[in-house]
Amino acid sequence: MLPSENTPTKPVMNTDHAPRVLIADDEKNLRTLMSEVMRRQGYAVETAENGEEAVAKVRELDFDVVLLDVKMPRMDGLTALREIRTISPNTIVVMMTAFENREVALESIRHGAYDFFNKPFELEEIRVVVRRAIEKRHLLQQINNLEERLQGRISFDRIIGRSDAMRHVFDLIQRVVTNDVTVLVTGESGTGKELVAQAIHFHSTRRSKPFVGVNCAAIPEPLLESEMFGHERGAFTGAVANHMGRFEQANGGTIFLDEIGDMPHSLQSKLLRVLQEREIIRVGGTRPIRIDVRVVAATNQNLQTAVENKTFREDLFFRLNVLPIVVPPLRKRQADIALLVNHFIGVHNPRLGRNIQGVDKPAMEALEHYFWPGNVRELENVIQRSMVLSASPFITLETLPDDVHREPTEADMARRKEVDALLPAEVMDDFNIPMQEKIDRVNEGLEIRLIEEALNRCNGKRQPTADLLGISRKSLHNKMAKYELFADREDTESDD
Repeated sequence: MLPSENTPTKPVMNTDHAPRVLIADDEKNLRTLMSEVMRRQGYAVETAENGEEAVAKVRELDFDVVLLDVKMPRMDGLTALREIRTISPNTIVVMMTAFENREVALESIRHGAYDFFNKPFELEEIRVVVRRAIEKRHLLQQINNLEERLQGRISFDRIIGRSDAMRHVFDLIQRVVTNDVTVLVTGESGTGKELVAQAIHFHSTRRSKPFVGVNCAAIPEPLLESEMFGHERGAFTGAVANHMGRFEQANGGTIFLDEIGDMPHSLQSKLLRVLQEREIIRVGGTRPIRIDVRVVAATNQNLQTAVENKTFREDLFFRLNVLPIVVPPLRKRQADIALLVNHFIGVHNPRLGRNIQGVDKPAMEALEHYFWPGNVRELENVIQRSMVLSASPFITLETLPDDVHREPTEADMARRKEVDALLPAEVMDDFNIPMQEKIDRVNEGLEIRLIEEALNRCNGKRQPTADLLGISRKSLHNKMAKYELFADREDTESDD
């Protein structure tokens, strides 16, 4: 159905490099003179001889600035101003009139006019105002683009889910955003723990302040303290200037401590002091610096086990675990897979230059029945790969990796059954084993299987394996050493 004359439509965006200006005036000589002046400034110029024509052109094209006369036939300037502001709110409108009327000027400003001129006016004056109006328009566009990108990154829409498990996560996020407490986000690699941290920050009262992330496993231990707390000039070799750490950068906002379980024990006591005292001391400094930050930490490890093994401080664990949020693995939220797939297709179509319309039924069934050891991150990678390889508008079985669409073996089924049951029968039946130890055994067994699966998929290459699991290479090495996974595996460090 065609839009009616009064229906706002989306103007065709200005894709030219030259700013676009509309001059609407019933005086032909003035239109001609001003058009020439504006064109000499490098602007693309359109003209209209009455208000109705001006409004019609704004419906059709995206103008940076409209110069609008107050007294015009068929539709006066004030009526045209209101129409233009409805159709294109970001277009800058400058009003002109041959009659000095303070009330009309105030009415124009009240309805969104950028400026108001009485005729006759100096051409240099109008040139300056138009130039500044165009600068304002471009600034508004940059702000809008930035806000759209930011909302795209951090809105709840990026945490996709309708399963009961995800509804519980959403409920916890909603509860915690109104309470300025420390949050510990746990879950397997690739489940979206950082998205949860971002959602907490950007829906809280701290949203206008910084969100600063620190990967505690990716930064070498000698540099981690400086990165977190900053350092003073001369504190160590190479410290040629004062350095503000991540906690200071996040002041007023939120600091996200990712892979907190890999933080060196020597730094855990210093972090505990920061959480208790709400102040930091830079490396090489003596003056305490007050900070106001919310701490959100994340880990794929079992910190209770780490406490028992004396690799993580118990008092720090209690400080962090004020409000725990567990992000479920993808295999526990099968109802969300179709939603996630459609979301990833929509996100990556423009980036990849494709027009994939969906997934055919056999491929979707394969996606929904796969085990997903790499969770949501692995699903996104698979969808991107299939979009690139697809020769049709739909993702099919042929474009999926072999591991995803092949029939599961008996070993696969046994492994999935064991994991889904959480506890093997022999452990479940032995009540001489404490409950926490049973849980720890299952968690360790699952972690071993995930690492082995990822190593197999990456042909034993350490860096690709770490990337697939969403952990640092150092963390992968430590876990392989802990679980003695180096045996019978060729050392491929030099090949990574």
